[in-house]
Amino acid sequence: MKVRSFFVKPNLPEKLEPLRELAMNLWYSWNWEAVQLFMRLDANLWEETSHNPVALLGRVSQQNLEELAQDDSFLAELEDVQNKFHNYINRPSWFEKAHPGKDDTTIGYFSCEYGLDETLPIYSGGLGILSGDHLKSSSDLGIPLVAVGLLYRHGYLRQYLNIDGWQQERYPENDWPNMPVNRLCDDDGNPIKVQIEVGDEQVWLQVWRVQVGRVPLYLLCANRQENTPAQRDITNQLYGGDREMRIKQEIVLGIGGVKMLRALGIEPDVYHINEGHSAFLLIERLRRLIEEEGLSFEEAKQVVWSSTVFTTHTPVPAGNEHFAPELVKRYLSCYAQRLGIDWETFLGLGRTDPSDKSEDFCMTALALKLAAHCNGVSDLHGEVSRNMWQNIWPGVPVDNVPIGSITNGIHTHSWISHDVRDIYERYLGPKFIDEPGELGIWERVDHIPDVELWRTHQRRRERLVFFVRRRLMESLKRRGASQGEIRAAESVLNPAALTIGFARRFATYKRGTLLFEDIERLARIISNPQRPVQILFAGLAHSQDNPGKEMIKEIVHHTMDERFHGHIVFMEGYDINVARYLVQGVDVWLNTPRRPLEASGTSGMKAAANGALNLSVLDGWWCEGYSPSVGWAIGSGEVYDNPDEQDYIESQALYNLLEREVIPLFFDRDASDLPRGWIAMVKESLKHIASYFNTNRMVMEYAKRFYLPAAEYHGLLRADLFTGAKGLASWVKKVSTTWPGIEVVKLDAPRTKESLVGDHFPVEADVNLGGLSVEDVFVELYYGELNGDGIIDRPRCITMAPQEKKNNGIVKFRAGIPCEHSGRMGFALRVLPRHISLVHSFLPGLIDWE
Repeated sequence: MKVRSFFVKPNLPEKLEPLRELAMNLWYSWNWEAVQLFMRLDANLWEETSHNPVALLGRVSQQNLEELAQDDSFLAELEDVQNKFHNYINRPSWFEKAHPGKDDTTIGYFSCEYGLDETLPIYSGGLGILSGDHLKSSSDLGIPLVAVGLLYRHGYLRQYLNIDGWQQERYPENDWPNMPVNRLCDDDGNPIKVQIEVGDEQVWLQVWRVQVGRVPLYLLCANRQENTPAQRDITNQLYGGDREMRIKQEIVLGIGGVKMLRALGIEPDVYHINEGHSAFLLIERLRRLIEEEGLSFEEAKQVVWSSTVFTTHTPVPAGNEHFAPELVKRYLSCYAQRLGIDWETFLGLGRTDPSDKSEDFCMTALALKLAAHCNGVSDLHGEVSRNMWQNIWPGVPVDNVPIGSITNGIHTHSWISHDVRDIYERYLGPKFIDEPGELGIWERVDHIPDVELWRTHQRRRERLVFFVRRRLMESLKRRGASQGEIRAAESVLNPAALTIGFARRFATYKRGTLLFEDIERLARIISNPQRPVQILFAGLAHSQDNPGKEMIKEIVHHTMDERFHGHIVFMEGYDINVARYLVQGVDVWLNTPRRPLEASGTSGMKAAANGALNLSVLDGWWCEGYSPSVGWAIGSGEVYDNPDEQDYIESQALYNLLEREVIPLFFDRDASDLPRGWIAMVKESLKHIASYFNTNRMVMEYAKRFYLPAAEYHGLLRADLFTGAKGLASWVKKVSTTWPGIEVVKLDAPRTKESLVGDHFPVEADVNLGGLSVEDVFVELYYGELNGDGIIDRPRCITMAPQEKKNNGIVKFRAGIPCEHSGRMGFALRVLPRHISLVHSFLPGLIDWE
C-alpha cells in the first residue's frame, strides 16, 4: 500500500496571522506577554498542549478564533506583542555597538542537545540547557551565530515511577508538524537534504530549522524514506543505543553539520564545539581544505586549529566520549587516506599519547589537539581540566596547559518568574530588558522594598506548592495508588514552610541522598511545628544507570515514612517546566556533589535569580559565587580519599548549617512578619550572583576572548589563497625539525642568592638556538614563590631579552626577576616557539627547559 502525505495548517483569520509568526519563534518562551497572549486563546488547552503554541493554534476551535478576530482587546494585545517582537529583532544589538565592522563574522555553534523550551524535547539535562541559554543570549546580544544539532524522533527519555518508586522510561514520538520546527525546502518546495558517508553507507539527512529570536538553529534528521530502517534510527534517541549508534550520531552531527551549513550557503569563520560529541567536524574541515583548497595536512591543521573553540563540560570520565580503535576504523578509515596521513597518525589525533596503540580514540582529546581556544566551564573546572589533560602537552607545567575557563551562566529572562520580572523592570529600570549587555543594573536591587520582594516570593512558593500537589496526585493515579494516598496528596506541603529544593540528573557523584545520612536528625529538623521545613526532590537517572535509579527509589521510600510524609516529596517527570516552578518557588537551593566532579552546575544560579539562597558544597560555580553574605558552603572545599568519611562529615556539616543558621535566619521575623536578615541576604545574592552568573556575561566573554580573535586568525591564515597558513605550516615544520638542537648552554645568576624587596634578581643565559633565530622563540624565566616541596606556586613568566649573538648559534639572553615581597623564590628557564600567527605557544612537544 502506498501512503501519500499532506499537511493541515491552522486556519487563522487574517487579523490573527501574526500569531503564526510568534508561535514559530522561541522568543515567545522567554517573554511573558507572548505567553499570556497564547493563554488567552484557551488556557486549558495551553496546559494540555504542554505550553506548545503551534499545537495550540492547531487545536483551538475555529469559533474561538473567529470571535478573537473581532475582539478589540485581544487584537490590541496582539499588536503590542508583535511590535515588541519586531522591535527586538530589528533594534541595534550589543555586538553591533561594541564591535562595529564585525557583523560579517559568523560563528558555527555545535551541540548534541538544546534545552530551549519544554515544547521542543531534544535535551536531557545541563548541557542542553546551557546550549539553549547560549543561543538565547546570543540572540539578545546580536552575536552572529548559527547553531547546529540533531532532531531526535523520540528525544530523551520521559520519566515515570512504578508503585515501588523505580524509574521507568517512555519515549513518545515527537510530532514535528505541531512543534515550532520548520522543515527547510528549496524554492520549488523540495525538502533540503544532504548526503553523507557513515562507514560504507550513504545516508540522507533532512534539514530542519528552529528560530531562537535572531539565531537560527539547524537540525539534522535521518528519518527519511531513502534511508534503511537502521539508518533512520540514527537520529531516533538522544544518548540512546550502543557505542556503534553513538559514533554514527556523532558523525552525522559533526561531519553532516559542516556539510549542511555549506549546502545552505553558510561558511562560519569560527566553529564552537560545545562538548566533544561534535568533534568530527574537525575532520571534515580538514578534508575540505585538503581536497578543495589543495592544502597539505599540516597547512589545513593550522587553519582549523586557529579558528576552533572547544568547551569541555565534565571531569567525569564517562562524559568524555571514547571509541575503540576498531570502531573508529570501521566508520572513518577512508578519512585517513583523504587527509593524506597514515591510520596510526589519524588515531593519534584522538589519543592523549599518540604512540600508545592500546589507547581508545577520545573525542575530547581530538578537540583539545585541534582547537586553539579551549575552556572549562568554571574556574575550578578549568584547573581540573588542565590536570586531567596535561599529558597532551608533555613538559608544559599544569598552570600553562592551554585550557582556560569561562564560567557558565543562565539566560535570566528564561528562568525568572513573571512576578519577579515585573519587580526587576520596575526597580532596575528599562535597561533590564532593553540593554542585555548592561550588567551593572543589579546594584539597584537595594531600591526594591523588602515587603514587595518578600510578598512576591511568598506568592511563588504558594504556586509551587499547588503545582506539586497537582503533579503528585497525577503521579499517584498513574502508579495505581489508593484513593486515600491520592486524597492525602491534596494537602502535602505547607505554603509558609521553609522550602528546600534539590533537582538535577541523578548520578551517584551528585549524592542526592546525602540528606538522609542521619534519618533521626533529619526527622527532628523538619518536625518542628513552629519552624516547618519541607524538601522537594526531582531529577532523572540515565536509563542504564541503575545506581542512580536506586537513589531515586530510596528517596521515594523515605517520602512514605510517616515522619516525612507531606514534608518531603519527589516529583517525577523532571523537565524544563518542573525546573522552572522549582527554581522560582523554593527558598533554598541545595547542591551536594562530590568535589571536584561538578564542572559548573547552573540550577543554583536560576534559583538565585528568583530570590532563593544557595546551600552547596564548594564545587563548580559555587567556588566563585560563594561568600558568607550570599549563601552557605558545606565544608571548606576539602577533597577526601574515603568517600564514606566524606559523606558522613559533609552530611553533619549540612545538618549543622540547617539547624544553626538557615532555619533560624528564615524564621527570625520582625513586627511586620518580615525576615529582614534573610531578605538582606537575598539582595546581596542578587547583586553578586544574578549580576555575574548569566549567559549574557558568558557569551560576551566568549565573543571577546575567543570568537573575535579566532575569526581574526582565521582571516589571517586564509588571506591570499592561504599564504598565511602555508607559511605557518612551513615554519612549524622547520621549528619541529630544529627543536631537538635547542640547548641552554650556560645560566648565570648572583652567587649571593639574596635580594631586597623592590630589587630585580638578574639572570643571564646562553642559549644555543640550533639554527633558529631570536624571532622564532621566547626565552622565558618561569618564577614564583616556592612551597615546602620546592614547587613554584602561582607561577609568573618574564621574557628574557636577547643581548648578543655568539659563535655557533649561541645567543645571550638577560632579564631581571622582580622581587615584589619577601620569602623563598624559585625560577626555571624555558624556551618556547614564537610566531605572529600562533594563537599560543604551547604546541605539543615544543618546549625546552634548562
